Amino acid sequence: MFSRKISLSLLLLLLGTQTGITQQAVTAQTPVPPATTTKSLCPAELRTSIDSAINRPLFSRARWGILVKNLASTQTLYSHDAEKYFTPASNAKLLTTSAALKQLGADFRIRTSVYQDADGNLRVVGRGDPSLKNAQLTLLAKQLRQQGITQVNNLIADDSYFQGDLINPSWQWEDVQAYYGAPVNSLILNENAAVLTVLPQAIGKPLQIKWADPTEAYQWRVENNSVTAQKDEPGLVEVKRDLKGAVLYLQGQLAVNSQPDINAIAVFDPTQNFLRHFRQSLAAEGISVQQTSTASGGNNEREIAAIESPPLSELIKEMNLNSNNLFAEALLRTLAHKQQVAKNQNTADVGLKVMQETLTQLGVNPNTYSVVDGSGLSRKNLISPDALVQVLQVIAASPEAKVFRASLPVAGVSGTLQGRFRNTSAQGIVQAKTGTLKGAISLSGYIDSPQFEPLAFSIIVNQSEQPASTIRQAMDDVVILLTQLRRC
Repeated sequence: MFSRKISLSLLLLLLGTQTGITQQAVTAQTPVPPATTTKSLCPAELRTSIDSAINRPLFSRARWGILVKNLASTQTLYSHDAEKYFTPASNAKLLTTSAALKQLGADFRIRTSVYQDADGNLRVVGRGDPSLKNAQLTLLAKQLRQQGITQVNNLIADDSYFQGDLINPSWQWEDVQAYYGAPVNSLILNENAAVLTVLPQAIGKPLQIKWADPTEAYQWRVENNSVTAQKDEPGLVEVKRDLKGAVLYLQGQLAVNSQPDINAIAVFDPTQNFLRHFRQSLAAEGISVQQTSTASGGNNEREIAAIESPPLSELIKEMNLNSNNLFAEALLRTLAHKQQVAKNQNTADVGLKVMQETLTQLGVNPNTYSVVDGSGLSRKNLISPDALVQVLQVIAASPEAKVFRASLPVAGVSGTLQGRFRNTSAQGIVQAKTGTLKGAISLSGYIDSPQFEPLAFSIIVNQSEQPASTIRQAMDDVVILLTQLRRC
């Protein structure tokens, strides 16, 4: 069920550490010298070489969309159905990143505030900080304790900054159970996910569940139909979450000598999840809470505690390096507040409008794409390779170029490209955003070849029955060809 790699920030929760995303992103950008190559390719040979790679019999049913352009000019080096619509998967995050940088600025931070009224009630107002973790709740609790607060009559969660659906209605049901399809609200905590480890026990016994946060055990009803198998038996664990309640389904098996299996699921009620954890943080600082509740709106005159997210430049690194859907969706909704949001409006819809207007102002043709979310998780998103290359080109020519580039995975070095292109001519000189959905694989970004002009490229494959690994390898072959271009 959860085939996607759990992000580093979620794994840090499991390990009990609270390293910030700033530190993680900087580490991921450590440069590695590119691999050397003796091969070279003239531009006139490029079409024949790429056509040979994508027109093999195993791709006879697949739809390929490819566009390769000189970054600084209008010269097209290769094009194949580049103007047609494709399901882009997480390449849609390139649009969200560009609009967020342009509208909000690299130094923008998201503030979470605590207000106090005359009756001793505390109201926590969230504004959609996707990086908020337990450690930040501890900081808030310490600020309150330092002001002499030892008792709270009512701890109120104001989760109204983002309005409308917590989950995009076009997302598939199997995605919204998983951490990568977690609900998006104003008071996000721990990426609105619960991390659990499944461990073998004695042979024949059900597998054991160990929660990263032990209190999660009291929040879920578990239907455990798993078993511990004989030594060296193949293992497969499936974890599902009920869509209507906090019920967890576990089935499958692990061998008695197998390694633990780490999973993460979306929390069922993110607002109550926030309240529960904040109450625990307050208790740890000696602050008792009589009751908790939720409310929308209120008097924001007396802010007594606050925390801020890392700057946008760091948030987009987590979003693009680890392809974090929650970060993308939160930033899309944050864009909505660049204009007035009416009470009856869906914040995500307003964010999409702001995103399109921003991209149009940058010079991206609005007729080259049609998107319904900020992350690319929806199968209703339609983007052409032409649109993605336009985005890459206009941002490369903007003041935000350096920050934008720093958020992208580096081939063979960081993020979702860390394990790809190693020991090839692409290592260290390709920066690109990956994308994966069932039946949709994408890769778009930049190539800084020492033998040729800088390039912008987009490759999308839809409707293939081949394994994702096979498609990625063919994509990588195309990109490696591009890195071998030289002036002839």
